[in-house]
Amino acid sequence: MEATQNYSPGLEGVIAGVSKISRVDPDIDSLMYRGYDIRDFVANNALYEEAAYVLLYGELPGPAQFEKFKQKLSSQREIPDAVYAMLRSLPKDANYMDVLRSAVSMLAHFDPEAQSMTHEANLEKAIRLTAKIPTIITANYRIFNGQEPIKPDASLTHSQNFMYMLKGEKPDETTTKVFDTTMILYAEHGFNASTFCARVTASTLADLHGAITAAIATLKGPLHGGANEEAMKMLLEIDSPDRVDAWMHDALVNKKKIMGFGHRVYKNGDTRAPILKTMGAELAQKLGGEKWYQMADRVEQIMMQEKNIHPNVDFPTAYIYYMIGLPIPLYTPLFAASRIAGWAAHVIEQLDNNRLIRPKSLYEGPKPRAYVAINQR
Repeated sequence: MEATQNYSPGLEGVIAGVSKISRVDPDIDSLMYRGYDIRDFVANNALYEEAAYVLLYGELPGPAQFEKFKQKLSSQREIPDAVYAMLRSLPKDANYMDVLRSAVSMLAHFDPEAQSMTHEANLEKAIRLTAKIPTIITANYRIFNGQEPIKPDASLTHSQNFMYMLKGEKPDETTTKVFDTTMILYAEHGFNASTFCARVTASTLADLHGAITAAIATLKGPLHGGANEEAMKMLLEIDSPDRVDAWMHDALVNKKKIMGFGHRVYKNGDTRAPILKTMGAELAQKLGGEKWYQMADRVEQIMMQEKNIHPNVDFPTAYIYYMIGLPIPLYTPLFAASRIAGWAAHVIEQLDNNRLIRPKSLYEGPKPRAYVAINQR
């Protein structure tokens, strides 16, 4: 191995750039968007649109600014007929994240500013993608399940409209609040794998659609996205609170990975998880889903007792999504629908002060050796 300094497998702990977008502070287990604590967004009943505005523009919007932003988002929700046709042409067992990746890439061909690299054009593209991704996800799901897509309703909020396009019914206040909170909490999280991928792609001066397509492809990987899907599958397999201890004992003895626990950055627990756990408990009482909360709570207790590992945001999100009737295959696409605001903010920040991201690697191959002509081997 070559001599090196500060090598860290997986780049753990390595500072790979400078950003003004969000701060994950493991010492006090906090997460801030542009200096605003995410807990304040939730406590003040902020909409996802407000978190997206802060991430893209850097400041809280005034009333007139916020109204204009919401109107712009709601007016950009529809997707081209060609994208609907593409969705109808795909195999019905296609992976939803693969479909989303393809559709976002396809949108570049219909965006009038796709190749423009100005700050203003990138902001407009970011707004259009934030608006259109929920339409892609819901249309994809309905088409794959033999239903007609439902057109977006500009009178609804971002979260209300998603639920409406998925189910054909406007969600109640409780469902809207809970869903909106998950969207806010997933919107941004520093230099995670998909965000860093987007920045690397953008650093080559690739366009915003290309960078977001790369981010979606990265999020598909089960070591990044997908933990909430696997966590819910686990709870469904356990099925009953009185089976948790035996199931967990068997899983731990056999070194089975328990999804939705642990985090590369947080050491004393994910800031977002307690917020959603509290909401999950309240939701379970309202909807009669106590068994899901009871099972999840016992799994958490065992993981702390046996492994001293805290849950991350994906664990409570899993049973919350299930209780409000969201299909499990959409959990990771929903991650993307939320994170688009953070991804776009990072791509714009990268392009505004760009330097090609090109790290070094350690060479561990053979030492220098002579080439032997093929007739002498």
